[in-house]
Amino acid sequence: MTLIREFHTPFDVLVRNFFNNDFGFVPAGETKIGHPVDIYEDKEGLHIEVACTGLAKEDVNIHIEGDILRISYDKNAENVEDKQYYSRGIAKRSFNLGYKIAQRFDLGVAEAKMENGLLTIHIPFTKESKPKSLKIK
Repeated sequence: MTLIREFHTPFDVLVRNFFNNDFGFVPAGETKIGHPVDIYEDKEGLHIEVACTGLAKEDVNIHIEGDILRISYDKNAENVEDKQYYSRGIAKRSFNLGYKIAQRFDLGVAEAKMENGLLTIHIPFTKESKPKSLKIK
């Protein structure tokens, strides 16, 4: 005689949902981690900060095509045969980031700078969309 018991605690549902999926277990070395990026808006406009640890500013490409901002780095094939690594914690992976920028920001006057491994892109508001204050009459 087989006894089937239905579990209803949140943990039981989590475990059941985890094992009833199509993807199964993925080895840690095969998981994709998104590139570290911060995007925020303030009174000056839009700011995009991209982690570029260990990269020279000449290695990072920024292209604007219409309303698309593309930031990329293509890692050259490095010769690791001559090196015996004991630890590889610094990830210098290729990345290709693309963002559709709203029309209220002026990509034509965007500025970029790299300092201490952090790429910062500033895209100001267009003159028409700058925040305004109204005086009450």
